[in-house]
Amino acid sequence: MENYITLNAASQFTRIISMNAIITVVGSDKVGIIAEVSALLSSHKINISDITQSILSGNFVMMMMVSLDSSDVSIDEMRKILTDAGEKMGVEINVMSEKVFSSMHRI
Repeated sequence: MENYITLNAASQFTRIISMNAIITVVGSDKVGIIAEVSALLSSHKINISDITQSILSGNFVMMMMVSLDSSDVSIDEMRKILTDAGEKMGVEINVMSEKVFSSMHRI
């Protein structure tokens, strides 16, 4: 997570926190998974910063880094939206704060 300090018009410091999340999608490969997940993110003003995907023995595996800085929903609301969408698509979608993800995977 990145932190920025800005100086506002009243000469007071304001802290702006950049919120990033990791989204993983796993399930049987089929047409439209990336399109549907991307469309949902776009509809909530969530930018995809990085993406990787592959097919492993017929299983679709995708990991995305997204920015929620301009999002119109919280990370918890996005988690619910994507979990519900994943159930309809027959894939498992998980959403985790980048800070939590990085802490869990620190060596």
